[in-house]
Amino acid sequence: MGLPSNAIDKHGRPVLHLSGPKLTMALETLVGTAENLGGIEALVRGLTFKTGVFQEVFQPSKIDGLDRDTFLGLTAFMAPVRRRIGPWLESAAPDGMETVKHAIRTLLEEATRTAEADDALRLFQAQFPGGKAFRWVRDLAAEILHNAMPEQSPLMTRWVWDSKANTGVIREIWHADDIDRITLDVPDTYQTFLVLREELSQFLTDNGVFRDMGQYVDLICAQIYANYVSEQGGTYLRTEFSAAEEPTQYTRRMLGLDGIDPETGRTRAKGTKGRPIVLDVDAANNSND
Repeated sequence: MGLPSNAIDKHGRPVLHLSGPKLTMALETLVGTAENLGGIEALVRGLTFKTGVFQEVFQPSKIDGLDRDTFLGLTAFMAPVRRRIGPWLESAAPDGMETVKHAIRTLLEEATRTAEADDALRLFQAQFPGGKAFRWVRDLAAEILHNAMPEQSPLMTRWVWDSKANTGVIREIWHADDIDRITLDVPDTYQTFLVLREELSQFLTDNGVFRDMGQYVDLICAQIYANYVSEQGGTYLRTEFSAAEEPTQYTRRMLGLDGIDPETGRTRAKGTKGRPIVLDVDAANNSND
């Protein structure tokens, strides 16, 4: 069963029917479980650090000089990407990094015009092989855009919403009694993700959040999908994300916060000799000053 065709407002933007109780439950769970890490502020600091790293590395003047280890170090922040990009880079050598740099440069240039954000994502994906094995390329582009340009680009990863698979955060918080029988007729386009960010920002404001709004939106999205992953038991999602060791592990993993030690810069990514790649944390911290 599909969603009624009137799910577009007078401005041509999708209407999202989100469940207040589901959002409230997700926020309460996020705040409660974050206490194990010293409070939700610790997660906010982690996301702020992540954004700082991306903004430092993806300055237009620095993309031409982007090296393989720095790029792989950044993919440690991207759970759907970090296990797949390395083997592709090896197979695409010696031109793989040139493809990556060209794709990133074009992505950031095109996405400065928000009306063309969807085209920018498609153009980025076209630089890589297609098919199911390369669905992670969409997530790579979405992560780069969101963290390099956080005010302009909402988080547009597949786990937030994938219309083809009919899965993601939007489905998990959709207001419908028979959600298991519904195929949501909601496009996974820039406008949809923008409306979602606006709706979640308003919900958070109504619940007393008045600062670090971008980070809180990302965190509540991650908590919503982490709940879904946790509920799947022995399905492929458990294989993808492994068993949780503590309550916030899935939430942190969705946002890549488990991929790096912010004190040392040591990441989950491996260099050509199998050694962990270390990012320059001082540069990232200075970019946030």
